[in-house]
Amino acid sequence: MSTALITGYVDRISVQPGDTLRFMISAEGVGEAELAIVRLVHGDENPAGPGFIEREVARPLPGPIELRRQYTQMGSYVEIPDPQARVLPDGSFTVHAFIWPTLPAKGRQGVLTQWSAADKRGFALVLNEAGRLALWLGDGKEVAEVAADKPLAARDWYFVAASYDAATRSVTLYQEPVINPYNSRLSPIAPRDDSSHVTATVSVAPARLARPALFAGIHDRAASRGDFVGAVFNGKIDRAGIQARVLSRRELDELKSGAEPPREDLVARWDTSAGYTDRGIGDRVVDTGPHGLHGIGRNRPIRAMTGYNWRGRDDCFRLAPSQYGGIMFHDDALIDSGWEPTFEWQIPADLKSGVYAARLRGGGAEDHISFFVRPRTPQAKIAMLMPLASYLAYANERFVIDTPGVELITGHPLILNDYDFALAAHPEWGRSTYDHYADGDGVCYSSYRRPVMGLRPKHRMAATGIPWQFPADLSIVCWLEQQGYDYDVITDEDLHREGVACLKPYNVVLNGTHSEYYSERMMDATEEYLAAGGRVMYLGANGYYWVVAFRDEEPWCMEVRKLDAGSRAWQAAPGEYYLATTGEKSGLWRIRGRTPQKLTGVGFTSEGMDRSLPYRRLPDSHDPAVSWVFDGVHNEVFGDFGLGGNGAAGIEIDRYDLGLGTPPDTWLLATSFGFSDAYPHVVEEVMFNYPGLGGTQDFQVRADVTLCATTNGGAVFSTGSIAWGQALPCANGDNDVSRITANVIERFMRDGPIEL
Repeated sequence: MSTALITGYVDRISVQPGDTLRFMISAEGVGEAELAIVRLVHGDENPAGPGFIEREVARPLPGPIELRRQYTQMGSYVEIPDPQARVLPDGSFTVHAFIWPTLPAKGRQGVLTQWSAADKRGFALVLNEAGRLALWLGDGKEVAEVAADKPLAARDWYFVAASYDAATRSVTLYQEPVINPYNSRLSPIAPRDDSSHVTATVSVAPARLARPALFAGIHDRAASRGDFVGAVFNGKIDRAGIQARVLSRRELDELKSGAEPPREDLVARWDTSAGYTDRGIGDRVVDTGPHGLHGIGRNRPIRAMTGYNWRGRDDCFRLAPSQYGGIMFHDDALIDSGWEPTFEWQIPADLKSGVYAARLRGGGAEDHISFFVRPRTPQAKIAMLMPLASYLAYANERFVIDTPGVELITGHPLILNDYDFALAAHPEWGRSTYDHYADGDGVCYSSYRRPVMGLRPKHRMAATGIPWQFPADLSIVCWLEQQGYDYDVITDEDLHREGVACLKPYNVVLNGTHSEYYSERMMDATEEYLAAGGRVMYLGANGYYWVVAFRDEEPWCMEVRKLDAGSRAWQAAPGEYYLATTGEKSGLWRIRGRTPQKLTGVGFTSEGMDRSLPYRRLPDSHDPAVSWVFDGVHNEVFGDFGLGGNGAAGIEIDRYDLGLGTPPDTWLLATSFGFSDAYPHVVEEVMFNYPGLGGTQDFQVRADVTLCATTNGGAVFSTGSIAWGQALPCANGDNDVSRITANVIERFMRDGPIEL
């Protein structure tokens, strides 16, 4: 791997002619690069296929572009603007909060601070280097620390407080566990010795400063990058406040029991359970005190999380918002890299809809910053729907390297490439929703406002070495180019924003290879489109599977929570199954009554990556009503080739199942056969584990090709396999998988209703 590196991202990933696109670029070991805009046609360099294909369309700048390294603010925290320096009283004060630390021994972590490390000014309620509760006071010259004499336990709730008496310069710390049968790792029956009450005299009087206060972090400075927020807290913080006097032990005991702080001398009272609606909650943290010192979350602190007083009866914040004051923070969370724009490019009025990238080359390094151009006015009859939500779910997946046993899941040894080494060397690029934060919690947010390795055309999955998601979908794009079809590219970001209006102009919509993550708006729009006579070609598998959500104003950031069932890398904690973004339950769509079979005729049944296999035609395929699907196909067995595991059926597969909602008149045209036991029956359908659930014994482990009519002359063609799309461009599109797909698209393109 070269030590030179160029990488970046765009501020908007789906654009139209006339839009201005901003590119945020960072480089290491490279001072300048040549810039070209290229149309991406095929991403897989495998010599068994067409190879990598790009077509240069523009040179936005007359010469090379200057590059520099840009830095990323990692970690989630809450920033509290305080221009009038009210957070730190001029005199005595008490600061308090409920906390649930997940990594108390990791080192210094801010809880509630108004502190300048560079200036040694202010106050900070923290966990210190030893992982103990502490109060720091700085007067601009010296820093005093008073620390608790007992450590904190991980994943247990505490009420913590610190007071400073300006008259005596004494500091008192208060640390008490707040344990009930539901809210903590341990039960109330467990003996405890972690209460702490410490008093000490200090020589430092804290100096006020006019800068934002913070939940879960500390203002710091580094010579290479300037000011940043460091020492980010790992865990939850619930209701916190500041009083402009020393609270008594009795008053602190009352706060610990859930009482509201006294209104007299109140500086701020952040009610972290305020602001919930039946549609979710945003990043604003409400101050109910006299000064309205409201906070704003950075890098998306996680809301809709259980608080110190959760009692286990209500599993959704909508039912008991007062029990959902916990805000979760992680020191390795990332939503937006926050880089400055390196250059801008206005999309030309005559640029054809398609998949594009800014290609940067310099110092032996190369990168493609991908984006999608949709038309201002749809002209084609075909739409290629790129599944951005699924790209986000897998964005920068690290679990294939970090997690033991991945080879057992995939049936394949790891095959690492340069992208994997670059990702491992740059934790600041963030994680996928298949990964865990440093404290072991699952990642529920993902964004494209950061470098995303999977959005590179040549990227290959480390688990198997085959293209995955975006580069795999380029095989379908390449096939459309090979066959000479006129098509528009749209994204599911557009679908989520516009609903069925995004699909209506098209006679037929093609899915990508793995449209796994869908919002309710996307599901509704697809169903409305089909019910009105639209046609969908579902050329993948494991689609319409996980429930996700987006904020209208921030389409680049997606939320998902893994729970209940499904092939999942983590499990949401009890009571935390509902999305903070929209208030709806996450998990599988089938758990909410919308199985994929009801929409496409097939649904997820297995995954395995040791090899892909061919299909065999079934009797339905010879019926005169649908035999046109196989015009020009002379073999009963087809698809024994492909760039995704050397077959057209595999990687992840779907099956026909009338009991799960496959429409009764669906034609079952073909099925795969002979999968190994590396393809187990999908976990959400296994009530009891027993021998015989692998591909060699379970008849449900198969990929089915189906065709069904919908109301008003619509139709759905489904292939039941991720590998199908990567078989299409083989032999320059002269193959049976291509012929079948072309037969269907030709019929689906026609105006007027489909008759089956």
